[in-house]
Amino acid sequence: MGFGDLKTPAGLQVLDGFLADRSYMEGFVPSQADVAVFDAISSPPSSQLCHALRWYNHIKSFQKEKASLPGVKKPLGQYGPAGVADSTACPTPAACPAPTADGDDDDDDDIDLFGSDDEESEEAARIKAARIAEYAAKKSKKPALIAKSSILLDVKPWDDETDMAKLEECVRTIQLDGLLWGQSKLVPVGYGIRKLQIGCVVEDDKVGTDILEERITAFEDFVQSMDVAAFNKI
Repeated sequence: MGFGDLKTPAGLQVLDGFLADRSYMEGFVPSQADVAVFDAISSPPSSQLCHALRWYNHIKSFQKEKASLPGVKKPLGQYGPAGVADSTACPTPAACPAPTADGDDDDDDDIDLFGSDDEESEEAARIKAARIAEYAAKKSKKPALIAKSSILLDVKPWDDETDMAKLEECVRTIQLDGLLWGQSKLVPVGYGIRKLQIGCVVEDDKVGTDILEERITAFEDFVQSMDVAAFNKI
């Protein structure tokens, strides 16, 4: 397993293919697996690697709370597709012992990927690059899945004299690519004060909770604060 070197275009291309039909490295919520892979990337993927860039931007939004994400970090080579060599296990050819080949010398499975012979090393690198390109090509043919989330927001007013109808009207004026507002209701919180509870559906790579909070709290004449009451992947 592995992605190869995530600091190279080839490694990022494998990552993009791996995320074509996934929202996260493991499971259906962000975890320490995503943190491990995110930390191994030196810069955001290019816009051409749309799946990797979508995932990168989404995980970046969890940077403040990444230590609290579930799961346990494993070595980087334990994440990713099968059939791709783990470059983190052997950073240089000399760092790994050459495997012992059994059987016919002409068998492709017996190629010494980490041997000292220059000719064999070049051939092994060519085969590895071809396999990575073949894997990426197969993944690129799959239809892109748009990762979405359902979010329930609590928007709190300043006091019981706040015009809640106007407050909701202001919230719904926020229009973003990848954002769809849903149903809402007013929920009593005490002393005659009611909060606005409103749902929305967002595309993960376009809209995050930090953007929503920034836009909503900008209506400072009506809004005291905003909290995320529920967050679910669709």
